[in-house]
Amino acid sequence: METVLVTQHEGYHEITLNRPARLNALTVRMAAEFSEALDAVAADDSCRAVLLTGAGRGFCAGQDLTAIVNKPAAEIGHLLDHYNPLIRKLRALPIPVVCAVNGVAAGAGANLALACDIVLAAQSATFVQAFARIGLIPDCGGTWFLPRLVGSARARALSMLADPVTADHAAEWGMIWRAVADENLMAEARALAVRLAMQATVGLGLIKRALEAAETADLDSQLDLERDLQAEAAMTPDHAEGLRAFLEKRLARFTGGKPPEN
Repeated sequence: METVLVTQHEGYHEITLNRPARLNALTVRMAAEFSEALDAVAADDSCRAVLLTGAGRGFCAGQDLTAIVNKPAAEIGHLLDHYNPLIRKLRALPIPVVCAVNGVAAGAGANLALACDIVLAAQSATFVQAFARIGLIPDCGGTWFLPRLVGSARARALSMLADPVTADHAAEWGMIWRAVADENLMAEARALAVRLAMQATVGLGLIKRALEAAETADLDSQLDLERDLQAEAAMTPDHAEGLRAFLEKRLARFTGGKPPEN
C-alpha cells in the first residue's frame, strides 16, 4: 500500500493517510487501501485498538477535487460507494478507534475523523464542512454526526456557512474529545491507544454497540439491550480479572479475552 501506511505496535495498529503533497485528499485508491487496512485490523486478534492520523501537515482535505473535475454528476455520487463502507467499517469495529487530527480536516476528511471513537486534535488543526463552497452537501456521515455532536443549530450553521472550526472550539462544543499542543499530539494519541489496548477489549466493544444503538433507540429497548450486553460482558475473563483486581486492591491485567462459546 502507498496511499495508506500501517504500522503495527504492540496491541494496536497505527493507520496513516499518506498523500501529504495533497493534504491526504481522498481518492478511490486510498479508499481501497484504507478498507484493506481495516480488514487487517478486524482479522488480527492481537489488535485491540486503532490510531488513525495523516502524514505531513494535514489530516485529510476531503475528496481530491482534481479527480472529479469534468466528471458526470452521477459519478460524483458514485464516489460515496467507495467512501461510505469506510465509515461503516470504522463504526462497526469492536475495538476503540482513536483519531489524531494533525492539521486541516475538511469535508469528507472532517467526517472521517468524527466517525472515530475518540478524537484528539492539534491546537492548530481546523475542522470545516467545506461542501457548501462547491454546492454540495455534507457526506460520509456529516449530516448524522454533526447534529448529534454539536446540536442542530451549530450543525446547520457549520454546514451552510462552511466556516472553519478551531480545535479548541471543536473541543468546547463537544465535536471532539480534546485539543492538545501540536508538539504533543502524536505522543498523547499513542499513549491513549496503548491505554485502550490494555483495557477490557470485549467490554469496550460492547460499550460501542450500546452507544451506537442509543442514537435511535427508545428507553425501554435501550434498557433491554444494556441488560443483554451486560450479561455478555460479565462472561468475559476480563470481567473476572477486574473483580479480582478490585478485591486485591491492584491494577487489573486485562487480556482482551472473549467469553466462552456456548
